[in-house]
Amino acid sequence: MFRFFTVFALVSCALAGTLPDDFDGRIVNGVDTTIEKHPYQVSLQTASGKHFCGGSIISEDIIVTAAHCLQKYTASQMKVRLGSTEYNTGGKLIAVKSFRNHEDYSSTTNKNDIAVIKLSSPVKQTSKIRYIALAEKTPATGTPAVVTGWGYKCYRCAPGPTTLQEVEVAIIDRRTCASSEYEYGSEIMKTMVCAYAVNKDSCQGDSGGPLVSGNKLVGVVSWGEGCAKPGYPGVYADVATLRSWVENTANEL
Repeated sequence: MFRFFTVFALVSCALAGTLPDDFDGRIVNGVDTTIEKHPYQVSLQTASGKHFCGGSIISEDIIVTAAHCLQKYTASQMKVRLGSTEYNTGGKLIAVKSFRNHEDYSSTTNKNDIAVIKLSSPVKQTSKIRYIALAEKTPATGTPAVVTGWGYKCYRCAPGPTTLQEVEVAIIDRRTCASSEYEYGSEIMKTMVCAYAVNKDSCQGDSGGPLVSGNKLVGVVSWGEGCAKPGYPGVYADVATLRSWVENTANEL
């Protein structure tokens, strides 16, 4: 069964069964990191302060995230926390003015799983808030990358950590991810890119978060099969392929 992600599952996760729905936005077996190392990372939150997805700031008032993250919300029901290693305190908490999901997003196939959020007020860059550039081309298979976000240290641990987590992975381009080397086949579409590391993977939750390589936003956490399941890399929206849509939408909001 395909699941939306929590970032950073280890092999033990694959043996633990299915997570409940409220695990969305959680990370399994991440390594503690800081916002200074990943100052583009943001937390999407409900009005009551519940973290439900990740995102990336790309300009003073624009956030990139996954379209599936925003299906249940209106702009007034969301806030964005920026510039904090902890998702529940510190940094800046900014209201959302508007957002737009990709008009060709499909919840069935997960194609075009990308969205743009416009903040209610601009945010200046600091040591803890830095806009990240969009990738112009998809990196080659094997290129090192990093995924970040917040969530649980292990599959069924509670409460989850509030500290930002990271994991290192390697890019797998679309053609390779759709090849017989892996198990997805035709489910990998042209607006997707994959990433993988031995015994590590994205799992449920923390969707919308950044996949970064060479200081550029390469992917947006989207979907996958199970947790660290052999033959099934994590799947991300391919930012290079969707770059024009992101830029045009940001200008229109």
